[in-house]
This record gives sequence, C-alpha cells and structure tokens, in this order.
Amino acid sequence: ARRKSPAQAGERNPKKSDGVLRKGCSVKYAWIAAQGKAYSLTEMCDVLDVSISGYRAWKRGGKPDRKRLSDGQMLALIRSIHAELKRAYGSPRMVRELRARGFSASKTRVERLMRDNGIYARHKRRYKVTTDSKHSLPVADNLLARNFTPTAPNQVWTSDITYLWTDEGWLYLAIVLDLFNREVVGWSLKPRMTADIVTDALTMAWFRKRPAAGLMHHSDRGSQYASHIFQEKLKAYGMTCSMSRKGNCWDNAPTESWFNSFKNERVHGIRYATHAEIKATAFEYIEVFYNRKRQHSTLGYKSPIQFLENWLREQHQEKLVA
Repeated sequence: ARRKSPAQAGERNPKKSDGVLRKGCSVKYAWIAAQGKAYSLTEMCDVLDVSISGYRAWKRGGKPDRKRLSDGQMLALIRSIHAELKRAYGSPRMVRELRARGFSASKTRVERLMRDNGIYARHKRRYKVTTDSKHSLPVADNLLARNFTPTAPNQVWTSDITYLWTDEGWLYLAIVLDLFNREVVGWSLKPRMTADIVTDALTMAWFRKRPAAGLMHHSDRGSQYASHIFQEKLKAYGMTCSMSRKGNCWDNAPTESWFNSFKNERVHGIRYATHAEIKATAFEYIEVFYNRKRQHSTLGYKSPIQFLENWLREQHQEKLVA
C-alpha cells in the first residue's frame, strides 16, 4: 500500500525473508504464491528479483525460461519501449516496465545500458505560473492544507491551468485531478484562459464520476476559479471550495507535478504546427497513456486506473468477508 508500510500494517517485510528465500527460485515462487493476497505480483517479483513469466511458468508446472537476453537484445528492447512511451521513462520505471512485460531485468544492467547509449527520460524544465490572482473576487480558505492523501476516490479534486504553444498560437489546458489515485477525471483545452475552460473541465469530471455532495475542490486563487460562474457550478454540484495561499504553488503541488510530467513527456523539444496536433497529443497522453498505463511512483508504480481497480477489488473482498 502506498500510505503505510507492511511493518505499519502488522505484516512482515518480504525483504527480511531473505534467509529462506535465498535458497532458489522455487522457494521464492512458493512464497509468492502464498503471499498473493498481501502484495501485488509485480511488487513481489521486483523485491525477490525474479520474473513474472518465470513465476507463471512455475505455477503451470513447467520450467521457467531462463534464457537471458544479450546486451544487444536488451538494448533493442529498451529502445523500442522508450520510443513507444515517447521517452517518458528513465531507468527506474524502465526496469519495472521490462519486468511487467515478462523480461528479467536488473537495475544495474538497465541503468548501464541506458546511460552508455544516451537513453534518458525527457529533461525537466521550469514551470511558468499562469495564475492571475490580482482581482477583487472573493477567495476561499486553504482547507486542503497540503493533505494530499485522501483515503477514497472522489473526496478531493485539485485543478489548475497551464499554457501550450503551437505555430497557430497559444492553447490553455485545464485539468481536474482526483488526489486519491491521481487520475485526470476532467480536462479542457481552449485558446483563451477564461472561466469557461475551468468550468468545462469540472463539468466533464462531474459527469464522469458523479461524486456525492461534500467533495472538496482545490485550486489556486486565479480569477477563473474565483469567478461567479465557476463558484455557482461548485455549489450546484455540492462541492466545497478550497484555494491555495497567495503565491504558494506548493499548496497545489500534485497538479503542478502533473503538468511538469506532461510537458516533459509530450511537449518540450517538439514543435506543434496546429492546435489540432496538440489536442490529439493531450487526448493520447491523458486518456490512453497516463490514466491507464503510466507508472506513478506515489501509487506504488501503478497507473491511476490500476490503483483504483485494486482498491475497489479490496473493498469488495472486505465486504464479502464482513
């Protein structure tokens, strides 16, 4: 779980079972099979340094394929995945991606191959603030107070706006993020940074999730969020408004971080000729890659959808037991 360690949960840390598990793959596989309800398969294979394909072959009664890829084969595979994911992953996520696809991959080997062959994730750049807080509209208190770990979905949503340049001019992207699983639940792209861009993103999020009344919506103090039309929309949906303190970007850090990842992985270093091109890129990143596939370190290297599905499954199992 991302919010408490096995020790905090009263469980034994699998890394401390090294004395027994040192004996060989068969013992490791047997331990994994016995601990299936306590840990995810990917996590256990990662900790014990065995492949998922080897474990599955052992369960079927067969012998795992112990053929080791040569450096050339591994490098070709890394390059292929790196291109497929549009240079989104550095070596830590690449290791997990390779193992999730059934290949045995050590951290030191992947790091070496990527470093020696100039394969890196996109470089980070500074985030440019787009908040216009110089207005006379009412602002809300910071109710969120940097509590970025709600215990269930649809408890806290955060929102923000960023800018995107094309040869046809600026576009602005507003998103709504569910802090529980960091899923982008609503978004809007428009050529003007007016109140309707944040209202449209919120409307999309509400129609998708239909949250119960009482959800907290957190944003900066920008005029778009303080506007009458947006505040009325929050009231209509039964949401509580929270806003960051003036000039404090850390009060909305998860949303700022999302924009940073999106720009590093899809925007920086690429020239977009038209609005249509970057709209297609935003759709692919949000709906196809980020929500469903991208490993998120805060979620134990699960994608937002995977993390939510695992949580829903656990809730269902607990109800059955009760």
